[in-house]
Amino acid sequence: MPSPTGLRADGAKRSPTPAATDAPKSPPSPTLAPAFADDGELVAALRVGDSRARMILVERYEPLVERLVAGALGIDAEIADVIQDVFVAVLEGIRNLKDASALRSWIATLAVFTARGRIRRRRRWRWIRFVAPEDVPEVPVAAPQGETREAVRATYSILAGFPADERIAFSLRFISEMQLTEVASACSVSLATIKRRLARAERRFVEAAGAHPALNERLARGGRWGES
Repeated sequence: MPSPTGLRADGAKRSPTPAATDAPKSPPSPTLAPAFADDGELVAALRVGDSRARMILVERYEPLVERLVAGALGIDAEIADVIQDVFVAVLEGIRNLKDASALRSWIATLAVFTARGRIRRRRRWRWIRFVAPEDVPEVPVAAPQGETREAVRATYSILAGFPADERIAFSLRFISEMQLTEVASACSVSLATIKRRLARAERRFVEAAGAHPALNERLARGGRWGES
């Protein structure tokens, strides 16, 4: 720190400090456009194996995939594995995607079908466990937390008995809160078909929910199944 007297430690006077000159200002750096700003660029890069494009793909679409998979399976230890399976399927099938602008809806469909496959496989596993439980390890399931724990548990215990197509439709509509047209698109069926599935699933759910106090209370106050 300079001495307030202007002297050095040995008593000699300090040399005058040269006047500061204004340094030349560098021109402002241009704003960089986001990498692969649209899905057309992203798909083109994925098709040639661009590693950065893979990272952008996951960053851009993981929230969507997680929402759909978690809605279908519930709070579950296998969600991360299923999400990974979805992105493996995307990368394996990206060359077959005809319309790059349909990337989002195509990924949603893959997420739905991957989750449905896992549900159906689990049902086969349950039958195997019934026949020979010592030969098949139990699948660990993460317990829900917070005040909605019992409602979540009851919801998915009911959905476990649904046909896979009805469970997926119900989960996407009432848990993931997708629009009817989005649900139909993700399930690759017509709007009329998805409405019929939802009607059947909702009837099943309302009938079964009466036996669960946590869900019965929600139904009485008009709450949606997936709301906290």
